[in-house]
Amino acid sequence: MEIIRASVMGYCMGVERAVNAALETIKGKKDSGVKLHTLGPLIHNPLVLKQLMQSGMTVLNEDEIQDVSEGDAVVIRAHGTTAENLERLRKKNAFVVDATCPRVKQSQKRVQEWSKKGYDIIIAGDRDHGEVKSLEGFFDSSCGGKLFVVQNSKEVEAIQLSQKTALISQTTFSPQKYDSIIHIIQEINPDAVIFNSICRATLERQESLENLAKEVDAVLVVGGKQSANTRQLKELALKFCPHVELIEDESEIPQDFYSYSKVGITAGASTPLFSVEAVEEKLRKFSH
Repeated sequence: MEIIRASVMGYCMGVERAVNAALETIKGKKDSGVKLHTLGPLIHNPLVLKQLMQSGMTVLNEDEIQDVSEGDAVVIRAHGTTAENLERLRKKNAFVVDATCPRVKQSQKRVQEWSKKGYDIIIAGDRDHGEVKSLEGFFDSSCGGKLFVVQNSKEVEAIQLSQKTALISQTTFSPQKYDSIIHIIQEINPDAVIFNSICRATLERQESLENLAKEVDAVLVVGGKQSANTRQLKELALKFCPHVELIEDESEIPQDFYSYSKVGITAGASTPLFSVEAVEEKLRKFSH
C-alpha cells in the first residue's frame, strides 16, 4: 500500500498556540493548589482534551464561572469567548490565559468597532459554534445597529439589508458558502463592508486535499467529528474521491481501507501529528 499525506494538514497556528498555552499553564500552576480550567473545550479534538484532563485541567462551562475562585487558572480557548465572560472572570480575580486565535480576536475587534459605528453586523457561520458565539458577544447594540447570524445564502435573502451593513465570517466557514453570501449582499448593497476573515489555513488545507484526493483510491480524514473544518474536509474529498471516511483515531479505520493500493491522509486544524502517525502506522501494519 502507498500512503500519501496531504502537503498541508494538522494543527493550525491558532490551535497550536492554544494547546501550548494550556500545557504551559499546567506546568506552571499544577502544584500551586489552584484549579485549572479551559473555558469550554479547548479545541475540537477528543484525544487532546483527554490528555489535558489527565493532566488536571477541567472544562469550565459559562454558567460555572460564578464558581471560580480567586487565583484559579482559566485558559480561553482558540475560539474565543464573549467580552462579558472575560469581565466576569476578571471580577473573580482569576488567572486568565487568553489563547484566543489572533485571527478570531481581529474579528471580535471588527464586530465591536463597526457596531459602534451603527452598522448592522452579519456574521456568516454556524450559529452554534463557539467562535460565532464569541463574535456575537462583542456586538455593541447601543448605536442602533442590528446583529444577524446566517448559515447560508437563503438566510441572507430573508434579511432586509440597511445601507450600513458589514459582513464577517467564522474563520473556518466554507469559502464557497461565503462567496455566495457575499454575492447576494453586494447585489443588494454594493457599499456593504465585506471582511475576508476566513483563515488562510483553512483554504490551504482544502487546496492540498483537493490535489491529494484526485491521486488516490481512498481518503482518511483524521480529526474530531465535532470540528467544523474537519467535516468540511470530508465533504470536499467526496467531490474528488468516492471512498472517504472521517475518523478520530486509528481504531476507526474501516476494514476495506486496508485493501486499497493508494490511500491519502489529511487532518483537520485541531488534529495533532501523533494521531496521523498512529493511523499511518496501523495502515502499513495491516494492509493486504
